[in-house]
Amino acid sequence: MATDIKLPYDHVAAHAHLTAKDKRLARLVAKNGEFNYLLDTCDSVYESLLESIAYQSISGKAAAKIFSRIRALGSDGKCPTPQEILATSVKALREAGLSNAKAAAMHDLAQKTIDGVVPTLEAAHALTDEELVTRLSSVRGIGAWTVEMFLMFRLGRPDVLPIHDYGVQKGFALTYNRPFIPKPRELAEFGERWRPYRSIASWYMWRAVEHYGHKRKVTKPPVKKRKKKNAAPKRTKKSRATKSKRRARK
Repeated sequence: MATDIKLPYDHVAAHAHLTAKDKRLARLVAKNGEFNYLLDTCDSVYESLLESIAYQSISGKAAAKIFSRIRALGSDGKCPTPQEILATSVKALREAGLSNAKAAAMHDLAQKTIDGVVPTLEAAHALTDEELVTRLSSVRGIGAWTVEMFLMFRLGRPDVLPIHDYGVQKGFALTYNRPFIPKPRELAEFGERWRPYRSIASWYMWRAVEHYGHKRKVTKPPVKKRKKKNAAPKRTKKSRATKSKRRARK
């Protein structure tokens, strides 16, 4: 669920900075208009990550149905507390539609929330992006990408660049007329020009896929074949014939 929560930065200043630094991005901004993503309204870091686990690797429709069953496990119609999740068996979580891996991830999330590894929402605002990535990605089933989405769409952090996100990679290739999907390192290096508003630039990369994706294709870069070390040289017909003659003379 989302609502109109004020972003913790000046979006006018963000647009001015990005369009002045990057002409191609400026054209995309003019084509799309100002960004207008809405911040998530989950009441806690724990609840936001609980929902993220439910939504991993399945369709949004199926995930919404499963997460509604998970929410029903809580008392008074509220999202189940960490204690309630821990008290719910893996079998019960499986019956709600989770895989064994997701059930284990929810149990780990609940325990790390109780232990204080997963911070409160108030405490999260005081932590840096790097600190949050380190702490939250220690939870089973939570990777850097999930934390980056949390930083962007719940905390409203302005300078997050999800370099492993395929949509951002593809949008970059389309915007800058690259024939291949960029490597994460290449995207990170290029994205330095977007600081301190890389979240907004990333949002426009997603929009680029919508605007340009149907006009041309980009592909993954070709895989270079590695030469085998200490490989024996290939024997030609001539070398084989010479070797046969030598054997005949003996």
